Amino acid sequence: MVVNSSQPTYFIFPDLVSHCIQYSLNYHPNGDEIANQSIEWLISSCPDLSLEGRRAISNIEAGKLVAFTYPSATSSRLRIIADFMNYFSYFDIICDDIAAREADIKELCDVARKALGYIPTTPTEETRAVVLNLERIASDFWAPFIADAVPGVQQRLQTALEHYFEGIQIQAKSRDTSLSPDLESYITVRRNTSESLRYALDIYLPDRVFEHDSIQELNRWTTNFVALSNDILSYNVEQASGSNHNIIDLLMEYHGHTLQSAVDYVGDLCTQSIEEFDRGRNQLPSWGAEIDAKVTKYVEGLQDWFIGSLYWSFQNDRYLGTDGDEVMRTGIVQLLPRKAHQEKGKEETWSCMVNPRYS
Repeated sequence: MVVNSSQPTYFIFPDLVSHCIQYSLNYHPNGDEIANQSIEWLISSCPDLSLEGRRAISNIEAGKLVAFTYPSATSSRLRIIADFMNYFSYFDIICDDIAAREADIKELCDVARKALGYIPTTPTEETRAVVLNLERIASDFWAPFIADAVPGVQQRLQTALEHYFEGIQIQAKSRDTSLSPDLESYITVRRNTSESLRYALDIYLPDRVFEHDSIQELNRWTTNFVALSNDILSYNVEQASGSNHNIIDLLMEYHGHTLQSAVDYVGDLCTQSIEEFDRGRNQLPSWGAEIDAKVTKYVEGLQDWFIGSLYWSFQNDRYLGTDGDEVMRTGIVQLLPRKAHQEKGKEETWSCMVNPRYS
């Protein structure tokens, strides 16, 4: 296979905004305040976190993402979700910083599973002093979530998290063995790592409704869009840092695409996700007036993820720096120069003390 060896200096971002224009863009009225509280909680819980680590966590702006994607949540629930998102942003950074060996990633996942109820524990004060940071920090938001969420929501979230853990272990195995999954497998992994916390909607759909093919298809198209649009948005910073777990890289290396044709291909998949979502929501069956009202609210929450995640990506500095507005206007993404990848040791990344907020 002959791959185009020319080195582009930019690519054109697909016009996804116009395809989402039919969805209302909303932002939680207390979003900024809660986002600031959540990041301050995480950083204060990690006094030994490096300055670079603090900047990385802050630049993600996970609290603002949930303010865009859960604009109708109560402030207390939005705070729990923001803490949840910041926790897993921290988790992702740790995974990146320990060279992403499969054995290390599995150990990290097991720590998180234990913290989030997969392995029941009742630590004493003595043992709590030596447990890993991920387990200890998680208790700050997981305990109030368990107290507030109905069992069905808890179970679905744990199932989604298990997909997430499986996905990042697959990614680590792929890096360890220099193997790349086929395109459909890759999309499945990215979909699993993009599951979101639904409990903010404060509704409970019966299993027969939630598990209905029509609802599951809407979930699938939503997570497809979020995961794949994120790969386009994150490609620039990832290629600059030497990371290659991105569908753009997969298409160029194994499917003969140029950078622009790969971006266009993924953009078409995103557009397809929007179109299929719209088709599906207009063909939903009826389960009676009471349940239909809950389904409508649920679907509106999925729509918030389409438009909210997209605007969040343009408005923070994580992917596009200060050029988000310009990229949204022109579509032109100037490629960053490649830089040497700086790896950190476990000791620095894992040194994080707990400072519980909830009591």
